[in-house]
Amino acid sequence: MPPLYLSEAGSSVLHLLPVLGAALILPGLVNPRSGVQRTALFVIAMALSLRYLWWRATETIAPLGLTVDWAASWSLFAMEFLAMIGSFSAFIIMMRYRDRGEEATRNAGWWGSRAEPHVVLMIATYNEELEVLERTIIGAKALRHKSKEILVLDDGRRDWLQDFCAAQGVGYMRRPDNLDAKAGNINHALARLSERTVPPDFVAVLDADFVPHRGFISRSLALFHDPSVGLVQTPQHFFNADPIQHNLGISETYPDEQRFFFDHMQPSRDGWGIAFCCGTSSVIRFSALKDIGGFPRESVTEDFMLTLALQNGGWRTVYLNEALTEGLAPEGLKEYVTQRARWCLGLMQIARSSLGPLRRNGLRLRDRWSVLDSVFYWLTTFPFRLAAVIYPLLYWFFNITVVDARLPDVISYFGTYYLWTLLVLNLLSRGTVVPLLNDVSQLIGAWPITRAAVTGLLWPNGHPFSVTAKGGDRSKVVVQWRMMRFFGSLLALTLIGLVLGLVFDRFAFNDAGDGKWVILFWTIYNLFVLIICSVACVELPRRERHVADRPERVSFAAAGKDRPVWLASLTMDSARLRGHRYEIGTEGVVTLDEVGPVRAEVKSQTEDGVRLALRPDLDQREALMLRLHATDNTPGIVAVRLSEMVSDIARRFSFHSGSGH
Repeated sequence: MPPLYLSEAGSSVLHLLPVLGAALILPGLVNPRSGVQRTALFVIAMALSLRYLWWRATETIAPLGLTVDWAASWSLFAMEFLAMIGSFSAFIIMMRYRDRGEEATRNAGWWGSRAEPHVVLMIATYNEELEVLERTIIGAKALRHKSKEILVLDDGRRDWLQDFCAAQGVGYMRRPDNLDAKAGNINHALARLSERTVPPDFVAVLDADFVPHRGFISRSLALFHDPSVGLVQTPQHFFNADPIQHNLGISETYPDEQRFFFDHMQPSRDGWGIAFCCGTSSVIRFSALKDIGGFPRESVTEDFMLTLALQNGGWRTVYLNEALTEGLAPEGLKEYVTQRARWCLGLMQIARSSLGPLRRNGLRLRDRWSVLDSVFYWLTTFPFRLAAVIYPLLYWFFNITVVDARLPDVISYFGTYYLWTLLVLNLLSRGTVVPLLNDVSQLIGAWPITRAAVTGLLWPNGHPFSVTAKGGDRSKVVVQWRMMRFFGSLLALTLIGLVLGLVFDRFAFNDAGDGKWVILFWTIYNLFVLIICSVACVELPRRERHVADRPERVSFAAAGKDRPVWLASLTMDSARLRGHRYEIGTEGVVTLDEVGPVRAEVKSQTEDGVRLALRPDLDQREALMLRLHATDNTPGIVAVRLSEMVSDIARRFSFHSGSGH
């Protein structure tokens, strides 16, 4: 590399210094709740984005002409341009932020001396097993709100579930068909409730695998003090790791993939008045549902469309950003991808429906923007992620230069924009945007989601509702071979292309000018992304579904002595104790807060204690469920612990990774 070129590259690095300086200073100065400060940060991000786009359009694209270089260069820029429009929309949304916690506290019990509002809590189920449903039903019975009724809506028409509901003293309802899937199931129940002499005031909706915390209904009801509010949505939290967290061994140091949306994007949307229903963990005014004729049926994502239907009828949706439920994230990679492809398909169906942004209806301009923002997200983010992996191969195998750029310019234009955007997003979201892992989470489902986006937009009707499987046996290693073959093939092509380009001059590595350094960096980055995606396709066994949030002191009576020990982890059938060692097979009693004395047996020894197999009776089993799943806390990880996360990934990739966490 010539000295002059090195000098230019060095001077371009100086453009990054202000961003790096801001990274050191801003965390101590910025108030993430300040709309003025958020707006200033994103205005700078948009300005740098426009600067980058102008450079891309004027200096890096092949000249107009009917050539392969021109087609490849302009097609990539078109995808990048559309993805940037989606980013601009997200930036504008995130300029605002609304926290309704104080409002909920201030308006608790707004009905005063009148009768407490009656709430019917509907648990929609199709094929979930008893272990999944039992948690939800037990948690629902323990809700603090007194005037409530629990109604299990069984689209699987299972007699054993009807018997279980009768034993638990909760309502059970089934219908003769499965028309319109979940929306049809709920609408059938709403029709029966409407036939009552005194219908309920509100209905709450829970998926079968979501357990309500004790304050779910009472906290949500507080926001209905405003008579224009038709629906209150609360975030979804998960008591288990999603497949990416678990398979990469980072379940204790990296948040689940949905944390950014629920903890940061939805409060920002609420600031604009465009937060939307996400199905489970929502409470809805019954009169509002009756007013719009129940849940919409034009989309497999009936929840988002419900918000639009309510708004079209003059009812508002608001968001309470408090952990009031916790559910079971998809445990398998296949289910994880299927779920997201269904969300994508549903948004495309909404865009083409009677409540679409380009149709004549009563939606506000901001509601139309809300739909278009979601459409742009699904329609541009994932195809562009695929393109980012595929387009460098055009150079290595066919000598097609897609981005003709000098390294100093890349550092100056792209580097500045990218680092600033990364800084701002992490500053406002507690560090949840990790570049490599963020790309992995997008690429994992990029092809099925892209396919769903295109088919849903062109052919919105006639697609079946795909249920996300939950529960089941996860005790063995499962390799998703079909997905691994896809990523493995891209990995092999990328590696072969890189080696050929570096070794053989005839592959024109030396003929691309300065652009070769851009392609080289791009290719090496893709290698890391594809390797991680391939590793994520190896699904590790899952032994524990819920771990206690923090250690606590308990007592364990065994071998004639009652000793205080530390409870390090707790599940429905096991506990790990620290502080004393016992022989395997030792029987005793461990006393747990909120549960009482539980019979236990030492099953194995650990480095600092033992692991117990618990033998709770029926009442203790229910108390354990409530302790683990219905406590008013925030389960899971909400922020990245970077150094520990790097260690976890290194451990996962080592030969001694075993079965993971």
